[in-house]
Amino acid sequence: MSTTAMDFTSFGTRLRSSYSPRLLLSELLLKQWFEPVIPFTVMIAVVVYFSATIPEYATAANSNSLMRLYAEFGFVALGMAVSLISGGIDFSVGANLAACNFAALYFLYVTGLPIWGVILATLATGMVIGGINGVLVGYMKARPFLTTLVTLIILRASVNLLNERYATVFATSSIDSDAWDYIGDGTLLGIPINAAALLIVLLVGHVLLSRSRYGWHLIAIGASRKAARHAGIRVERMLFATYALSGILSAAGAIFYAARQNSTDSTTGVGWEFQALTAVVIGGVSLGGGKGTVWRAMIGGLIVFLLLNGLVRLGIPGYVTSAVNGVILLVAVGIDVKWAKNRGKAAQKIYVNPAKLPLAAAPSIEAGSGSPYAHNNRLVNAEAIGLGRVEGPEDVILDRHDRLYGSTRDGNIIRFSGPNFIQRDVFAHIGGRPLGMQFDANENLIVAVAGMGVYGVKPDGEVFKVTDETNRTWYKLNDDSRLRMADDLDIAPDGKIYFSDCTTRYEMTTNTLDIMEGRPNGRLVCYDPKTKKTWTVLNHFYFPNGICVSHDGKSVLIASTSLCKVFRYRLEGPRKGALEILIDDLPGLADNINRASDGTYWLALVGIRSPAFDLAMRNPGLRLRMVKQVPIDEWLAPGMNHGCVLKFTETGEVLGSWWDPSGISHSTLTSMREHKGYLYLGGLENNRIGRIKLDGGDETWTGYEAYWGNKRRDRG
Repeated sequence: MSTTAMDFTSFGTRLRSSYSPRLLLSELLLKQWFEPVIPFTVMIAVVVYFSATIPEYATAANSNSLMRLYAEFGFVALGMAVSLISGGIDFSVGANLAACNFAALYFLYVTGLPIWGVILATLATGMVIGGINGVLVGYMKARPFLTTLVTLIILRASVNLLNERYATVFATSSIDSDAWDYIGDGTLLGIPINAAALLIVLLVGHVLLSRSRYGWHLIAIGASRKAARHAGIRVERMLFATYALSGILSAAGAIFYAARQNSTDSTTGVGWEFQALTAVVIGGVSLGGGKGTVWRAMIGGLIVFLLLNGLVRLGIPGYVTSAVNGVILLVAVGIDVKWAKNRGKAAQKIYVNPAKLPLAAAPSIEAGSGSPYAHNNRLVNAEAIGLGRVEGPEDVILDRHDRLYGSTRDGNIIRFSGPNFIQRDVFAHIGGRPLGMQFDANENLIVAVAGMGVYGVKPDGEVFKVTDETNRTWYKLNDDSRLRMADDLDIAPDGKIYFSDCTTRYEMTTNTLDIMEGRPNGRLVCYDPKTKKTWTVLNHFYFPNGICVSHDGKSVLIASTSLCKVFRYRLEGPRKGALEILIDDLPGLADNINRASDGTYWLALVGIRSPAFDLAMRNPGLRLRMVKQVPIDEWLAPGMNHGCVLKFTETGEVLGSWWDPSGISHSTLTSMREHKGYLYLGGLENNRIGRIKLDGGDETWTGYEAYWGNKRRDRG
């Protein structure tokens, strides 16, 4: 096969294993920006339908006319949206627009204010009306529904009374003002001025809701007022500001309406509150509060406006369009409730997407078979250090003072010291789930922490962050910039930290689903302390776990847990950047890799393969059906009650194995470290750290000196 054909096959295999329609849909369902896709599609469908049925509907002139008519309603819809996001509702937005429309004409024709004064006074009027709602809802704890409904009734009655008194005055008055005419009929860059103003407000509103403290607090209040109060948010003041903002938005729409119509009557803004409610709910602003954006509100607003406008132009009677609006509201409410309850469930049901993962044939592990993997009892009588005083030491390491460290499930780094390691101390509390560890040249303990990233601990126990994110893969729907599952690391001679992020789709508590899924969701990442930059070195990797820089510092060894293989990634030389298979046929799931004193390497197997495991990995459909019915650890988990450590050479030749086939002392072995003639053992589920004496082990060799003997800072 030619090189090109091999590359194409590799790319095709990677494409099939990395993507699927179910995978795409599951990730889309979890994206917030995907929620308005359905309303957006409906909006496009409405435009297409009316373009095909109404003459000259799709012309530029008609588009401009629709934008001018819609913009004023758009301001009202925004006012409704912010009140809904806060967990309330504002039924007074339409009546507020009518009141502010009257106020604008009054300030213009009766008081004779200049245009800028009219604008400010009208906005202030809307703010005062909204502020009254805010005082009642926020400080007086009145219910938003009843409060704003009463405000609507009072405003309507007031506007009708005022109209009777001033209608003649407005009808017989006129003003020669280019500015006022421009507000009513002008354009900006070919766009109606009110539509341009709405767009500017939308941009500001987007920043306000998504990037400001006000927006974060508003969403928090809408999600749970009680929790918001406990978090220290001033709920009353925020609600007051929100209803005042709703009033200002209605007033802004009223200014453009007044400038365009130059009249007022009893029908101004009638029913707009219900149209606005329908619009924002259709757009995806939740009736329950705490969820929504200005863009969703506008999409919903366009749907309602275009639909009602189109029906009127088709000659449909007004009472029918009102009924249509009511039906739309009922359907939107039903969809909102059902979607809120079931969207997460739907995503969960299809999120796990197994792929075919044929593994190389497993070598024999039968005792007496002559295989380097053959069962033996070399670990059965291992000495137990810290028995019952350490919880799940996933990785172990020793410093140059012969002190022993273990990373534990309670978020601590435990240190044992003194004769026979009797003294136990909590060296540092990091949080998360500390996993792989390594000392740098300055004796800082660098730790991979699942759920948090990479952290460091200074010799005095002070914890500091190294990195918690990398560059995002631009073509992925799932934002993979956050380090989700950093699990092992090593440090190159130049100080660069190479670490594995074994999955970008799952968390620590569900990471076994990544192995079950059998997709290349992991990556190799590098952090350079000199430049403070982090970047992804290898993407699309099958559950990278153990990381070890080679003895010569020119490559990185990577254990792939789900593939049961060990790879080599070249850092230097003519094959720099190449990824090679070093060991192809392991009998179990590879975990941590560490250096040995004789120039070879140690490798832990966290689980042992079985025929059922291999069969299941070749049949993704079987895994998909089973995972819905039975917990993974009850049918798919490989032999986790066998402790096994391997030793292999620079060329990938396995020299021997060390077993605890009983699993009593050292099951689920995840790491091992050689130090002064002993091998120390760590396990994810163990309550001890094991130690055995190595036959022929170098009693002077330490990992720290092997890495940094000529570079370390002398600490006495």
